[in-house]
Amino acid sequence: MAKLILRFENNILKEVMLPQAPFTIGRLPDNALQIDNLAVSAHHAKIYWDQDHYIVEDLGSRNGTYLNNQRVGKATLKSGDQMIIGKHLVQFKDEGPKIPVAPPAKPGPATPALDATVLLDTKKAQETIAANAAANAGSGPLGLSKPAPSPAPPKERFGILNVLEGRTDQPQYVLTAKMTMIGKSDMATIRLKGFFAPKTAALISKRDNKYFVAASGKSKVKINGEDFDGQRELKEGDILEVGRVKAAFAFQDER
Repeated sequence: MAKLILRFENNILKEVMLPQAPFTIGRLPDNALQIDNLAVSAHHAKIYWDQDHYIVEDLGSRNGTYLNNQRVGKATLKSGDQMIIGKHLVQFKDEGPKIPVAPPAKPGPATPALDATVLLDTKKAQETIAANAAANAGSGPLGLSKPAPSPAPPKERFGILNVLEGRTDQPQYVLTAKMTMIGKSDMATIRLKGFFAPKTAALISKRDNKYFVAASGKSKVKINGEDFDGQRELKEGDILEVGRVKAAFAFQDER
């Protein structure tokens, strides 16, 4: 089982077990591992399972994610690796999965079905399977019925902001990135105009086809005219207010 050990200087602050589902690290409380430090971005990095190993991926953090003292965008983790997130050290430990050992099968007469199964990984077996599938297509009196087609994977949804009021550099924004900054900064995706516009006003994060907005710094952010603390999920038809800018949020399926 894999786990993370969060350290600051010589002190262990927390130990958490790693699931195979995506695991985020950042300053906001919605992260699986929250690090409440200004050197850590709102959603700094994520760790996820990929086939037979864990991957660490930086989420566009301001200070970067370092693995064994090397800045990385995405990298494979191995037991003993050390990550630097802001001013904190995160150690990765993986003792490996506990794989149960199956008891030996009782001896018995071999059957043709078992022989066919043994050959599935060979080239001859693959050719035989393909030939049988073609012969049975359409299903005759003795043939097998065609398997039901696999359902198509769900289409990815992208969020859209249509500017209703206020000064921005575009009238519409398609939110394809995992993190979208709103502000006057050159790093902002949604650029606010005006002398008093803040450099960083809000952050929009995308996770599992959902979008969440959070204020940045002292900026005020409203949804449908209401103030909120922390972060809020954006719903179809919501009106987002950042300073003097109002924008309508909607979804668009990938084409």
